[in-house]
Amino acid sequence: MKYILSLFTFIFLFSCTTQKTSSKYSKIEYKAGPCFGSCPIFTLIINKDRTAILEAEHFNFSKDFSKGEFSKPREGTYKGTIKEADYNKLVLLLNGLDIKTLKDKYGTKEITDLPTSYLKINLADGTSKNIEDYGKSGSEKLKEVYLFIEGLRHNQQWTKVK
Repeated sequence: MKYILSLFTFIFLFSCTTQKTSSKYSKIEYKAGPCFGSCPIFTLIINKDRTAILEAEHFNFSKDFSKGEFSKPREGTYKGTIKEADYNKLVLLLNGLDIKTLKDKYGTKEITDLPTSYLKINLADGTSKNIEDYGKSGSEKLKEVYLFIEGLRHNQQWTKVK
């Protein structure tokens, strides 16, 4: 009985350890375009090894909107490594999209002041998917991916390189 209890305890503890999510993505690139306002303008590239580059143009770190923001120099280039838990969550969100069935374009340009999001996903099998989404009007799961990626600008450790 003692051995059976020990075996169950071992199995329980082993099942509670952190699970790594294997990534079928070799690179994830997200670009947020401008709007007629203070929408953040940036490109975030995330590699399979979790290293990342953030090309911050405008409105990424300032809290107040200023019309003069565009006359200021771009905010800079930053490097970092995405936290493992955040990368695993991103992979799970992308896995839930069924990427190959997504449209290439979403949104109508009837409203002219919305930003365009560009999501490029390079898969480990050599294929890629490019999505252009005007006004972030794709599916709810796609919007969740955009919001999660946009949040990475603020909840990761970034080092300015330029």
